Amino acid sequence: MQRDAQRQVYDYMAPKLYRSCKRYLKKQEEIEEAMADAFFIIFTKLDQLKEIKAFEGWARKIVVNQCLLTIRKNVNFNMYLDDVKLLSQPVVEAATELEEADLLNLLGQIPEGCKTIFTLFVIEGYGHKEIAEMLHISEGTSKSQLNAAKTKLKQLVNQLYYQKAE
Repeated sequence: MQRDAQRQVYDYMAPKLYRSCKRYLKKQEEIEEAMADAFFIIFTKLDQLKEIKAFEGWARKIVVNQCLLTIRKNVNFNMYLDDVKLLSQPVVEAATELEEADLLNLLGQIPEGCKTIFTLFVIEGYGHKEIAEMLHISEGTSKSQLNAAKTKLKQLVNQLYYQKAE
């Protein structure tokens, strides 16, 4: 019976948690590993959940933490954008609204450190202090990476969607 319940939880939560992983990780194998580790933690630590109404947020926090573990192993958050050249991208027809897929595409074109901090701050709603603690960096680094991410995203939107050079 417990396996059936776990399967139902997995079927319900996997698409939501997958989207969260995709915001942080690019490689499919990293996403799958983070998902597997997150579900292992979810199912083995379910007894630590104090209120069932908080389940989705609790599960999402677990998956985000698994993604951050992967990122911390591979990313130097102190690297500045000037050290990284953006790949030139094909021109896209002008659009009036950015879709989630467009945002993920744009985020995929900026350095991992900027992408991670932008996602944590703008999409997930964490503060700089929390981000600094999660990633073992200073609040100043978090703020500068967010600013750099916003600057590069603005440049990309102008370049790719409105064909304006900055």
